[in-house]
Amino acid sequence: MFRRIGLFLLLNMLVIMTIGILLSLFNVRPFITQYGIDYGQLLAFCFIWGIGGAFISLLLSRWMAKMMLRVQLITNEDNDPRRLRVRDAVHAMAQKAGMKTMPEVGIFVSDTPNAFATGPSPSHSLVAVSTGLLSKLSEDEVDAVLGHEISHITNGDMVTMTLLQGVVNAFVMFFARALALILSGFGRGDNKRGSWMMYYICTLLFEFVFFFLGFLVIAAYSRWREYRADKGGAHLTTTSQMIHALQALEKKPNKEEKMPEALHAFMISEGGKRSFMSLFSTHPPIEARVKALQEGQSI
Repeated sequence: MFRRIGLFLLLNMLVIMTIGILLSLFNVRPFITQYGIDYGQLLAFCFIWGIGGAFISLLLSRWMAKMMLRVQLITNEDNDPRRLRVRDAVHAMAQKAGMKTMPEVGIFVSDTPNAFATGPSPSHSLVAVSTGLLSKLSEDEVDAVLGHEISHITNGDMVTMTLLQGVVNAFVMFFARALALILSGFGRGDNKRGSWMMYYICTLLFEFVFFFLGFLVIAAYSRWREYRADKGGAHLTTTSQMIHALQALEKKPNKEEKMPEALHAFMISEGGKRSFMSLFSTHPPIEARVKALQEGQSI
């Protein structure tokens, strides 16, 4: 769990550090004036880079998922009836959900039963399932998992998560830089030179703290969208199918394979047990998801 959080923070910090270095090389600092800090320009600057970077990630998400997991797309030339059935089931549920353009459907090799959906928009989306999902779950359970993933697409979860990530990035960049500029001396309007070394050190420290807090917000929204996708999967199949699918996913193998860190939030079976650490999880515990379906809670 901490490794996943650490990698999340490190990745975001590296992106912002790279942006900061490039802008410094070109001496782009529109928010520092002879009168001190222009907070309006600083906020605009952070929103442009924070949200822009998040949307670049979204545009690349489908391609990155295929590359990282070596996803094999299912085509008409495929001779495996199980694989063709998965593609046909995805397309049937997509049509039932009102989608105009059918998602790409693929398989990735993993003994762990899992699946995910990603892509920049419903018309450019991907649904992929693991070989373990097909071998260890019944057809009805697989259908429920596919319904869950289609619901993520039709709910617009990928775009909403990207917007949320962008806003969090923007505010992290803003508050980290504002505090760093003040502490390093650039916030004064007396033409005295501040310390760039102090500025960069403070920026890194504040970004770490604020990214950690921002992760809690992103994780909370991600857990909520899983409940909503479960409800959508139950609607596209049946509540019983969705419950049985979740219970089947809870049966972890003796040696569970690790998924790429960047895809954890997109996987269906990443929830842990109820504990304080569940605050840092992108998925609710399976038992909580099953209970929500059994009680017919409105999400």
